[in-house]
Amino acid sequence: MEFKDYYSALGVPKTATDDEVRKSYRKLARKYHPDVSKEADAEQRMREVNEAYDVLRDKDKRAAYDTLAARVASGQHAGAGGAGFTPPPGWDQGFEFSRSGGGPADDADFSDFFSSLFGAAQRRQAGRQQSRMRGEDQHAAIEIDVATAFRGGERQLQLRALELDAQGEPQLVQRTLEVRIPAGVRPGQLIRLAGQGLPGHGGEPAGDLFLEVRVASDARWRVEGKDLTMRLPVTPTEAALGAQVRVPLPAGGEVDVGVPPNSRPGRRLRLKERGFGGKQPGHLYLELEIALPPADSAAARAAYEALAKAATGFDPRAQLSNMGA
Repeated sequence: MEFKDYYSALGVPKTATDDEVRKSYRKLARKYHPDVSKEADAEQRMREVNEAYDVLRDKDKRAAYDTLAARVASGQHAGAGGAGFTPPPGWDQGFEFSRSGGGPADDADFSDFFSSLFGAAQRRQAGRQQSRMRGEDQHAAIEIDVATAFRGGERQLQLRALELDAQGEPQLVQRTLEVRIPAGVRPGQLIRLAGQGLPGHGGEPAGDLFLEVRVASDARWRVEGKDLTMRLPVTPTEAALGAQVRVPLPAGGEVDVGVPPNSRPGRRLRLKERGFGGKQPGHLYLELEIALPPADSAAARAAYEALAKAATGFDPRAQLSNMGA
C-alpha cells in the first residue's frame, strides 16, 4: 500500500498549529462534502480529508505519524511515495491511541494505510480499557407522594437492568432496592445511590444509580412544577364575611389563613414559599370552593329562607341572560 502524506491531503505544512489544521479541514470539508460539492471525486477527496484530519487533530496520533514519516523520509524504512509500504514492527511503541468520539468519520471509512497504522493499536488500547473499567452509571425514575417528598421516608423500588454474568455476557435481571427518600426532595431532583449501577471490570468499582424524583398529585395536593395547589372548602358565611381558617401544610402541621370577605369560588390564595424547596422555592396555592351546609333541619331551612329573603335582588344567572343578548 502507499504511504500517505496527511499534511498534503489537508494542504498544511508540517509545522501547522492545531488551529491551522482545524481551519484547513473546515475549508476543505465545505468544498468536498458530497451533499454540496460539484467535484467529480468529491466523495473520495472527503474521505482523504477526514482521514488526514483524524490523525493530525490528535496529538498522540500526529506525534506517532511524524516519527514514522521521518524514518521513511530518511530512508530508514522503505515505501515513501510508492505502493510497497508496510509499517515496521513496533513502530508505535510508546504511543496509545483510542477513539475519543466526535471525529469526522468512522475508521471503517478510512484507508488500509490508516488501519495498518492505528487500527491494531486502538484495538489493543480498547482491550486494556475494557479489562479495567469502572461500571457504567444507570438512570431510573422513582415516583413518590407529596407527603414523602416533604417528610422523607422509605420506598421499595424494583428495577429491570442489564448486568454482566461471569462470562461477561449481558443478561436481564430484576433487582429490588430499599431507597431512603430524604426530606425536602423536589420534582426532577436526582437521588444518587452509590455503587448500584452496572458492575465494573477488572476489580474496578460499580457505577452509580441516579433516581429522578417524580412527585404524584393526589386527592389533596395538585403538583404544578415547584408549586402545589389544594382545594380549600369554606362555608358561604366564611366566603361572604371573611374568616380565619386552619389549613394543613404538606410538610406537616397547620397554619391560620385569612379568607378575604366577598370571596368567590375559584379564588386562589397564595402561601409564599410553602411549596417545594430549592434556590427559588415554590408556593402553596389554596383554591376556594364553597361548601353548602345541608338543609336537613328546621333551623338550617329557616336560615336558608332568611338568606333568600335578604338577597332578593341577587340573581346568580343574570350573566347567562346577558351573554345571549
